[in-house]
Amino acid sequence: MLIKPGKLLAKIDSPEDLRKLDSSQLPQVCNELRQFIIDNVSVYGGHFGASLGVVELSVALHYVFNTPDDQLVWDVGHQAYGHKILTGRRDSFHSNRTYGGLSGFPRRSESIYDAFGVGHSSTSISSALGMAVASALEKNFERQHIAIIGDGAMTAGMAFEGMNHAGATDSNLLIILNDNCMAIDPNVGALKEYLTDITTSQTYNKFRDEVWNLLGKMSNFGKSAQEIVSKVETVMKTAILRQSNLFESLGLRYFGPIDGNDISHLTEVLKDLKSIPGPKLLHCLTVKGKGYGPAEKDQTKWHSPGVFDKITGEIKIKVYDQPQAPKYQDVFGNTIVELAKQNPKIVGVTPAMPSGSSLNIMMDLIPERAFDVGIAEQHAVTFSAGMATRGEVVYCNIYSTFMQRAYDQVIHDVCIQELPVIFCLDRAGLVGADGPTHHGLYDIAFMRCIPNMVVASPMNEQELRNLMYTAQLESFQSGKQAFTIRYPRGAGVMPNWNTPFEEIVIGKGRKLKDGEDIAILSFGPLGNYALKACEQLELQSVSASLYDMRFAKPLDEALLHEVFNNHSKVLTIEDGCLQGGFGSAVIEFMADNGYSSIVKRLGVPDSIIEHGEPNELYRECGVDTVGIIKTVEELLDTRSAAKIVVLN
Repeated sequence: MLIKPGKLLAKIDSPEDLRKLDSSQLPQVCNELRQFIIDNVSVYGGHFGASLGVVELSVALHYVFNTPDDQLVWDVGHQAYGHKILTGRRDSFHSNRTYGGLSGFPRRSESIYDAFGVGHSSTSISSALGMAVASALEKNFERQHIAIIGDGAMTAGMAFEGMNHAGATDSNLLIILNDNCMAIDPNVGALKEYLTDITTSQTYNKFRDEVWNLLGKMSNFGKSAQEIVSKVETVMKTAILRQSNLFESLGLRYFGPIDGNDISHLTEVLKDLKSIPGPKLLHCLTVKGKGYGPAEKDQTKWHSPGVFDKITGEIKIKVYDQPQAPKYQDVFGNTIVELAKQNPKIVGVTPAMPSGSSLNIMMDLIPERAFDVGIAEQHAVTFSAGMATRGEVVYCNIYSTFMQRAYDQVIHDVCIQELPVIFCLDRAGLVGADGPTHHGLYDIAFMRCIPNMVVASPMNEQELRNLMYTAQLESFQSGKQAFTIRYPRGAGVMPNWNTPFEEIVIGKGRKLKDGEDIAILSFGPLGNYALKACEQLELQSVSASLYDMRFAKPLDEALLHEVFNNHSKVLTIEDGCLQGGFGSAVIEFMADNGYSSIVKRLGVPDSIIEHGEPNELYRECGVDTVGIIKTVEELLDTRSAAKIVVLN
């Protein structure tokens, strides 16, 4: 079902078409764009509130600036739906986040209007500054470079690093701070309080409006007038707010705050800023979910609600006849609370993802022992290390893809110091519609090569609970190792998951099935596909052993000796990159111990895997039940793989 755009939006196939309109028509364009986003997301799903909040900003930027020659960098990308629709992707927008369709984030290969690919937060300032410096080297001093960054993304250290560098240059850079007091969850920290002070100071805001009007009136009198007004405004900001302006102390001209949902005022401000040289920051106040009542009231819930009824606001949830397995994140959230009630030393840490990781359950029930540190993965790891030095049992929950940002801290601050921090890596493996920027494919490889690190993955929810239980026991905490537990996004396989805790011996796997023809070694939840494959192969008279290895480090060497002494053909399966992953560890063991079996590895190949439903991506990579059966048949070469009938 294709969503029809409004009459003005239907004529906008590029920003050039938008710029042909009279400014008086822009409010109608905004209304139609907002409605088009609502209509599409209600039917097809996707990120929601962030894009609604920046509809006016999206229109104003493309109206005022000469895109794509002028460069826009959106941070993080959840807010870029309006940008996509205005830049030639309106008629294909229904394919957003679907297999083979548009990416959910700006992407350089998708459009010349996407100046920089974004999926992780806080990269816009650095990348836009790089573009600005490159333009200056090319003697192109007219090109504008605009970074649009949310106040949540501004908490990351990288954003401050970019501002610190920008302030020491004369680069033609405009930073637009989209301040809606929200990331996915409400923002935390001193920066939030600082921005609140600015936005709620009535005296300052009144003075700022007067200065801004004066600047507009004096702009015809040349650069010297702008410089005079700038100096006066800076002094008054400091006096009225009783503190130095953070951004101007970094060398950035600060303007605002202004209403980022007022299209008329916004366009006039942006036109004025085009003529002001050097690095500058415009502080825009927006409402996340603007224009859709339920999304304005519950901004976390409506960050990415899925399919919903746009009239009633009812989010459509599939109803099942039988109990369903929970999401792994909810198993983590409930289990850490259960453990924390038994062990007063347990604390939880997450970088700005309390609802995504389900640490919000602990934050509600035991708030003094659960910490949201903002979008700051590096800080989250070192903060956890600091607590661990004092004997706290720290569960540091970070999405696998974001753990990449804190790799140095894992090595330097945790493992070299032999601290038993427990890393719970949510969204490990292929995550689905968020695509390549969010797939958690590399943690097995980059964690298992670090000394003093255990790397484990549960096959199901019961195993996740038991691994979490094991990691907090005195027998482990008294040691000198960190513990990584990786688990996927979405639901597991056990409706009755809340089983009594059992300790798992570190480095101990388990045999699930005996067989003679081939040994299948699985690591993590893909073992469930392997189990189904073994059952169906049995019907084809193929006898396969199945081992759930549990640990990529340390490997269960006793189990591996059994495997290689009894099987000439071995298949490994993992939801991660093949290079350096679990299968590589098995091959290393085989080589080190003089075995010569034929080993085939299944996992994610050395290529960028796009977005789509997880089952579509598993099929593409050949790690689903069909792919496992096909590979076993090819290894055994007993019949044509095309003849295998996969039973439901």
